[in-house]
Amino acid sequence: MIHPNGFTDAEPPVRFYFNNVIGNPLETTIAVHYLIFDGVLERHPNLKILAVHGGGYLASYAGRIDHAWGARSDSHGKAAASTDQLPEDAFTSTRWCSPHTSCRSWCASTAPIAIVMGTDYPFDMADYDPVGHVAACDFDAATTAAICGGNAKALLGL
Repeated sequence: MIHPNGFTDAEPPVRFYFNNVIGNPLETTIAVHYLIFDGVLERHPNLKILAVHGGGYLASYAGRIDHAWGARSDSHGKAAASTDQLPEDAFTSTRWCSPHTSCRSWCASTAPIAIVMGTDYPFDMADYDPVGHVAACDFDAATTAAICGGNAKALLGL
């Protein structure tokens, strides 16, 4: 499980609580980029990762990381360069799981089987009606049930 404990930049943007609102998803994004670009996922194909905060910002710009991967040899490690798999391919595989924070956008870029619901309870950014949040996305009953618990059970082997 990847969950940052605050924004690590030298001067975190604290106004408007941006250290959490922007910083935590950015930290998640950076951690996941290292796993993809360093070839960790290629070397460990059965590794399961739970990337909180919707997986960071990856879902919103997967094309950009694919472009960097192909355009710049310094954008990935040597081991990772030997593969034909683009970063988006690793990112959208079923090993990626994310909480519900961006259900609609995630389902547009990732199979719903890769999404698990999270709450952030008992912290101040907690969603006190996570099932209602997922239900409001108007998924079919099977998808809603999977996101609201079925995928987590499968991930944990329960």
